[in-house]
Amino acid sequence: MLHSNSKSESYAAAGVDITAGYRAVELMKKHIARTKNAGCLDDVGGFGGCFGLPIAGMEEPVLVSGTDGCGTKVKMAILMDKHDTIGIDAVAMCVNDIICCGARPLFFLDYIACGKNIPEKIAEIVGGVAEGCVQSGAALIGGETAEHPGMMPVEEYDLAGFAVGIVDKKKILDNTRMAEGDVVIALPSTGIHSNGFSLCRKVFDIDNNNPELYVPREELGGKTIAEALIVPTRIYVKSILALLEKVDVKGISHITGGGFYENIPRSIPAGLGAKIEKSAVKILPIFDMIAKWGNIPERDMFNTYNMGVGMSVVVPANEVETAIEILKAHGEDAYVIGEIVSADKLGGEQIEII
Repeated sequence: MLHSNSKSESYAAAGVDITAGYRAVELMKKHIARTKNAGCLDDVGGFGGCFGLPIAGMEEPVLVSGTDGCGTKVKMAILMDKHDTIGIDAVAMCVNDIICCGARPLFFLDYIACGKNIPEKIAEIVGGVAEGCVQSGAALIGGETAEHPGMMPVEEYDLAGFAVGIVDKKKILDNTRMAEGDVVIALPSTGIHSNGFSLCRKVFDIDNNNPELYVPREELGGKTIAEALIVPTRIYVKSILALLEKVDVKGISHITGGGFYENIPRSIPAGLGAKIEKSAVKILPIFDMIAKWGNIPERDMFNTYNMGVGMSVVVPANEVETAIEILKAHGEDAYVIGEIVSADKLGGEQIEII
């Protein structure tokens, strides 16, 4: 058995069972194997993950990196004792960012801090990470599980990740070509994704395990609030890569913390802005519930949540039909939500939701 001679009763008495870590790694391996791609060079268990760069055909290959976590959505997973999807969120938050540059994800590493290493739970979390990697085409080439007795309750954990992608320098998305008349297309979200959960916790009294969390709701299609909140973040990598092959994409925004007001302007150059038609946005029922239960102003909702739009893409007006066709063929129910205009028409701002 691997590491059969490695054990420390003294360390275990202090709260850290290193043999649990070895068992967790063994349980993870079947999940990690699902993510292997052509760049993988070795197995999990070494001191570093090795990956061969696929640079054939690229003039100036550029690596693009991203790191993030799942925020306090982890609290929801712990409360529901459901740990098989939170890893998808960790991957999504990283790969959805780097695809905004036009970069294809290559590999991913995770970091799990826990109060107690329960191998089956850790493997379940990593199973979700592996699923996120499969959805994005990234290989899971390494990670770390750190047991923190005395710093975290035994049932708690936190999860973060790090992704690296690659793009030819000449194909990095350049928003300087964006112009008035370009169109903003929305890619729907699956729900809250992984931002704004601190406000959700307050609105729904999650920390006190509010019984209302577990009541099926007609407005949520029969789901409970808890079930709606735990739905994993959608990964847009493969659909965006397909779009980039055929359409002149001028900008992409991943709608995360800060909602519309913070994220959409990030892909727009100075002097221009996005005019968003509020009536065009297909707001998901869970956001209506948050606003109603928490008495949250509409402006704050659009400045905190994705409101049903996980990603926005800017394309020329004459390519809108082609773009939507491609996105729908790859599972995205894409639709137009606005246009690019001169910032002067928006009072100098870079976004207006009307």
